[in-house]
Amino acid sequence: MKSLVLATLLFAGALLGRPAWQVDDAAITGDGYPAHLSDYGFFADLKTRAPAPRVIGYDLETALFSDYAEKQRFIYVPAGAKARYDDAAAFDFPVGSALIKTFGYRHAGAFRPIETRLLLRRASGWVAIPYVWNADGSDADLKRAGMRIPVTFTDPAGQARSISYAVPNQNQCKDCHALAGQIRPIGVKARYLNHDGQLQALVAGGLLDRAPADAPRVARWNDAKAPLDARARAYLEINCAHCHNPKGAASNSGLFLELSRDDPNAIGILKRPVAAGRGSGGREFAIQPGDADRSFLIYRLESTDPGIAMPELGRSSVHAEGAALLRQWIDAMPPDGPPVRADGTKSPATR
Repeated sequence: MKSLVLATLLFAGALLGRPAWQVDDAAITGDGYPAHLSDYGFFADLKTRAPAPRVIGYDLETALFSDYAEKQRFIYVPAGAKARYDDAAAFDFPVGSALIKTFGYRHAGAFRPIETRLLLRRASGWVAIPYVWNADGSDADLKRAGMRIPVTFTDPAGQARSISYAVPNQNQCKDCHALAGQIRPIGVKARYLNHDGQLQALVAGGLLDRAPADAPRVARWNDAKAPLDARARAYLEINCAHCHNPKGAASNSGLFLELSRDDPNAIGILKRPVAAGRGSGGREFAIQPGDADRSFLIYRLESTDPGIAMPELGRSSVHAEGAALLRQWIDAMPPDGPPVRADGTKSPATR
């Protein structure tokens, strides 16, 4: 049976004008978008999402919440090229690279993909595009306009949930990934990948130029052994700072949630809203030290109202565990607001 599959794949590769199990670089760098995920050749076996050569899987120490979806992530860099390491910013990927992220849920223990979002590095810059998987999981189809999909799953607390899962349209992809008007990757940074030997694996696979021994590392948001301040700050950065930074979509808010920020007011402590309205819920400050209930950051995080909820995209449910972490962090702050440390050490809020 295996020999028959191998022969079929080799024959298919010959028809396509490229070896089997090889990524089609022209599909990444060319104009337009292939109709199917299979057209790129990222996977030797789409049903199992077994990667093709130079496609390496990774995950993030602290990841963005997306309606409890499980995510499978891969990086591709074309032969003869490498991404350039950076201590702080996303790695600098060469033209022809791709970031592949599949969202799905488990049913009876098996992962079922719903959508795959691609970031493709073309000569003109990064482009983002979504693909939606068919019912039998054999391929995914281009959906530039996005769509809604009814989904049922069981959350970590064992509660059954039913949601209208939102596949973003191509323009909505830009809303989160825009930095100074250009699409940029978010998660492929040293501090998120620096665990379980992932940086070293990318170097060994020829995809990354180096992996310093002193590379930074972010806290895992749900690691109870890590400092509370470091966990909360990591959660806010990955979930919010792609917009809440001086070059992001929420730059006019004055609320900047990058992990490197050490100004308490900039990250919301005793910070008043730029404009009063439903988003503040009548609360005076984004973070009222010592009182999560009076903090509109929590109010917005725990809302599903489209005019109030933050983040604005990517969720239709509340991340109860993430909200509980931030409540604990805020409630632990002394009323006058603690100094904020971004280096992972304990601040007075967590002593």
